[in-house]
Amino acid sequence: MITIKEIAQRCEVSTATVSYILSGKSGKASEKTRERVLRVARELDYVPNAAAQHLKSKRTRSIGVIVEDMTIFSIPEIVDGITDYCEQQDYQILLLNLRLFKKFNDSYYYKTDYFERVRGEIRKLMNKQVEAVIYVSAHERILRCIPEDLSIPAVMTYGYTKSSRVPSVVVDDVQGSYMITKRLLDSGHRRIGVITGKPDSLHTQARQMGFQKALYESFVPFHPEDIRNGDWERHSGYAQTDLLLSNGVTAIFCMNDLMAGGVYDRLEELGMQVGRDVSLAGYDDRMLSAYYQPGLTTVRLPLHDIGYEASRLILDMLENKRSWEEPYVLSVPCELVERASVCSYREQDGK
Repeated sequence: MITIKEIAQRCEVSTATVSYILSGKSGKASEKTRERVLRVARELDYVPNAAAQHLKSKRTRSIGVIVEDMTIFSIPEIVDGITDYCEQQDYQILLLNLRLFKKFNDSYYYKTDYFERVRGEIRKLMNKQVEAVIYVSAHERILRCIPEDLSIPAVMTYGYTKSSRVPSVVVDDVQGSYMITKRLLDSGHRRIGVITGKPDSLHTQARQMGFQKALYESFVPFHPEDIRNGDWERHSGYAQTDLLLSNGVTAIFCMNDLMAGGVYDRLEELGMQVGRDVSLAGYDDRMLSAYYQPGLTTVRLPLHDIGYEASRLILDMLENKRSWEEPYVLSVPCELVERASVCSYREQDGK
């Protein structure tokens, strides 16, 4: 690898002069000397020693990113958002994939025994001189895997820390659920069935809050019997459809698009059509939602924006030494995606 010293010897100048010129600070060097140094550097294919520069400046411009599992649908887009902002600010990321879902399915959501591994991976990243760490969860829940006494800034993404030292960036599920429920209400539906995710999920609880808030503001009665527990999987949407129809619902809101697929399946078996006989709404805007027949009206998670905001926040903490006295949570709003699965109650009723 060509060094500044070799360029200096070739040009018969001091290493200090070469260093100044290559860093854009020509100092007292003449224009002729500057041109000769730059020409020789090009001819020798000189590449600056990044490690030496970082040691000198004490800045590596690198962020460690720990993700729970890259195979979870939400994580790649969050990482893309992190990378997007870091690229704009000339920071690089060091990505570490824990592969927890591949190893344990979602059972690890309810455990803490992997927290020590996370702390070990953070130490490894710090040995590589990262300036900060972003942790990306696969499912929103309270996580205390980031040490409180960590000497570098950290941000939790798609999860909560309940810590004043480690802020959280999450999806605004209350707003997303409120928005899609309002869409159904504005279409004239007054009896809306809901198929939830797992009851202990923070996503389920927040989405149910948004649903009930929309009913309350529209003076529409809440019917507890129209709330049916699912488990995020397609079969649970299928299994709950008959009971909701027997309750007289005119629309069904599924808390994810996979369960909505089960509702499509069951309605087809019953000879009923989504968007004509029953309105149907989902959540997440998974790729498959556009290919249901008819396409599914749903809520798009702001995954890229969550990653982008996490990067923006961590760099703000680095540059401005920002801190909070109370746990700080940044909630990123969702977007309504309208397709043909929702129609007005009048159209649906044939009036």
